[in-house]
Amino acid sequence: MNSKKNIRWGIIGCGAVTEVKSGPPYQNTSGFSLDAVMRRDLEKAKDFAQRHQVPKFYDDAIKLINDPEIDAIYIATPPDTHKLYGLLVAEAGKPCCIEKPLAPSYQDGLAIVEAFKAKNIPLFVAYYRRSLPRFLQIEKWLQTNEIGTVRHINWTFSKPASEIDLSGAYNWRTDKNVAPGGYFDDLASHGLDLFAYLLGDFKEVYGLSTNQQGLYSAKDAITSCWIHENGITGNASWNFGAKNREDKVEIIGSKGSITFAIFNEEEVTLENDFGKQSLFIENPKHVQQYHVENLKATLIDGKNHPSTGETALHSSWVMSKILR
Repeated sequence: MNSKKNIRWGIIGCGAVTEVKSGPPYQNTSGFSLDAVMRRDLEKAKDFAQRHQVPKFYDDAIKLINDPEIDAIYIATPPDTHKLYGLLVAEAGKPCCIEKPLAPSYQDGLAIVEAFKAKNIPLFVAYYRRSLPRFLQIEKWLQTNEIGTVRHINWTFSKPASEIDLSGAYNWRTDKNVAPGGYFDDLASHGLDLFAYLLGDFKEVYGLSTNQQGLYSAKDAITSCWIHENGITGNASWNFGAKNREDKVEIIGSKGSITFAIFNEEEVTLENDFGKQSLFIENPKHVQQYHVENLKATLIDGKNHPSTGETALHSSWVMSKILR
């Protein structure tokens, strides 16, 4: 438990994700304040700070990390700099939340986790679906055995190539040096991490991946099968060059099934011997709000957070096995 009544946060990388999804929760959460932001372009950092009423802005991450008036750091940069900044934050002895995925590779993720563990400093990763009410409803159905014994999970995800893909313009999300799996790293990580949360850790994982379109250097077509520690089997496919968008997960049990989407804001549906029940549970305006509130509950109130460096490292291991 932290004795401080207020934790002053700094953000490294105040780009698009921090505008609505993740930045405002650090200002809206009781016991937290957002006191500094950093971006390599000083004018853009200043612009963000002025628009969001943040007192300080930097173009040097080290200066922000070592600012004595900043207690904790949120790293919201692309994955290829997570290790660099993560190790610097660990060295500074400050709690940290890192955007997902933890790092481009399992080994980089392991280095980050070990650095924080060596200093006994809290490390979190922004797998915020573990805190969203719509997925907690699914967890509740599973815990109350609404579909009996869980047997299998299947996820099908596909989307067309985007305009930026077709244009050939640079996109870090499809640069194999930043994200080897391309959109898989950015998107599939959310679902795989959620499956570990809902169904338990993965035991064995297999995968095949390729680049079918030749539009960029990262992978664009991936398929996988696995088994969880408790014997639940699973399979999934992700294709980023399909005609139509599809996002469907089905959890199959001995007495029913649950269907939902990872990204699309759709109803979550339970079907068993008692009939079919569909619920629409809206996400908050700032989608990381509950995730950040759970950070406060951990750092100030001494409770456990659902998404830690350790849980994120397991998800990185799963992804590394799929991509081989």
